[in-house]
Amino acid sequence: MWFEAVLTLSAVAGGAIAGVTGFGIGSLLTPAMAWQVDARVAVAAVSIPHLVGTAFRFWLLGGHVDRRVLWSFGVMSAAGGLAGALVQEQATTPALLVIFGLLLLFSAAAELTGLAQRMRFEGPVAYTAGAVSGLLGGLVGNQGGIRSAALLGVELPKRAFVATATAVGLMVDGARVPVYLWYMADPIAQVGAWVALATAGVLAGTVLGHRMLVRIPERWFRRTVAVILAGLGGAMFGRGVWGTP
Repeated sequence: MWFEAVLTLSAVAGGAIAGVTGFGIGSLLTPAMAWQVDARVAVAAVSIPHLVGTAFRFWLLGGHVDRRVLWSFGVMSAAGGLAGALVQEQATTPALLVIFGLLLLFSAAAELTGLAQRMRFEGPVAYTAGAVSGLLGGLVGNQGGIRSAALLGVELPKRAFVATATAVGLMVDGARVPVYLWYMADPIAQVGAWVALATAGVLAGTVLGHRMLVRIPERWFRRTVAVILAGLGGAMFGRGVWGTP
């Protein structure tokens, strides 16, 4: 029973954070699910509530998507997500988590120190950042953090930021989820009750996060994202180095 409680709280918190920042569902739910199942099964299983929550958030914010950023960044993210899902079984997860954590810590520090204001992701750099974020999503289920870190290099209002990050995430999920269902259908079905519970929690958290987003002043939004990125980066680095769940 304790696991179900932890899973529900992680789902609600992940949905709420994602409603504010455009990421967070996989970052909280995947480690929670991994307490009871193999890490690769956890990534695949969590992709279901992630897809549902992301689609719901997109419906809430879809009208604010920056289409220019979406098509320069999102297509490559989807391609990276597909590639990551296809090679997930051969991935060295701890090393990826260390790299992932360091990238997020750098991005958070760049935003908090003002360096991010001098960094811009355009042209080939935007395509590369998109592909890397999608690849990490397919491999370890945590593409949202690096995606939002990359999007900090683009000047977007808070609603456009979250909506565009959400639209990109939806493209990545659309590419990776069918792959997981193709080769991990049985393990996912075995934890179907937990997947349903997590999905309900994510939807509830998404509603909460959407209401919080409206109340955050524009001038504090980017710093809020940076602080959450720093916390996520530290947690991912720790999991990669010390193997903590």
